[in-house]
Amino acid sequence: MVWNIVSDSSCDLRACDFTSPSVRFETVPLRLQVGEREFIDNDALEIPALLLAMSEEKTASSTACPSPAAFARAFEKGDCTVCFTISANLSGTYNAALLARDMVLEEHPEKQICVIDSKATAGAMVLLIRRAAALMEAGGDFDDICAQLRLYQAALRTCFTLENFDNLIKNGRMRPLVGTLLHSLGIHVVAEATPQGTIHVTGKARGESKTYQVITALMRDSKDCAGAEVILCHCENPTGAVKLREQILADLPVKSVEILPCRGLTSFYAMEKGLIIGY
Repeated sequence: MVWNIVSDSSCDLRACDFTSPSVRFETVPLRLQVGEREFIDNDALEIPALLLAMSEEKTASSTACPSPAAFARAFEKGDCTVCFTISANLSGTYNAALLARDMVLEEHPEKQICVIDSKATAGAMVLLIRRAAALMEAGGDFDDICAQLRLYQAALRTCFTLENFDNLIKNGRMRPLVGTLLHSLGIHVVAEATPQGTIHVTGKARGESKTYQVITALMRDSKDCAGAEVILCHCENPTGAVKLREQILADLPVKSVEILPCRGLTSFYAMEKGLIIGY
């Protein structure tokens, strides 16, 4: 039996960072359109080149979810597959994966395929993937594994902070004057993913230290963090990620804080110096 984990490329986990003796893992890439240039969000994508292209492009950039056929090819490689996608409220990726599941099961009814809406992105999806791998390696029942993963997903939280607002301005989601003022004053936006998978802005903070304190307070208020594993993803901001990790460890009784670089899709939205926390 081939255990199979599939994710879209918003998960911030590269293939080289996944190791398992009995479970295969594959990411299905999204596409990023910047002017006339298309970037494929795979392991070979160079994030600095993407960010430079976005900064130089005057018009709005966009993203495109993977096709059902792309997901189907990944699903066909396993006997028992669990797929995680970015929040269905942010992308059509979840629906594409559901269509792919139906396509594969029509031709291969013996396969088992479970598609789970992470209602998040980045680090929360990494935690889901790793929990799925652990359960699969233990050799559990497929339906029971899927049920446990849905419960785990419901307990996860995501928050993030931005200090570059160019993408929001170009896409018409923030007025240019507001973005310029926020940037010039060193103000960071702090937001979280709701249980429904939408984005809720919780506040603004001026300066790094205050921002990180606001983030740990938000984490404390959102759930019991005792023993929690935290995945901290950064967009070209390793220094800020280390400082935030120190703040989290000082303020909260978490088990660990792991730092990962953002892939293409999360870099597209977080922009340079953005930080995304899954816990």
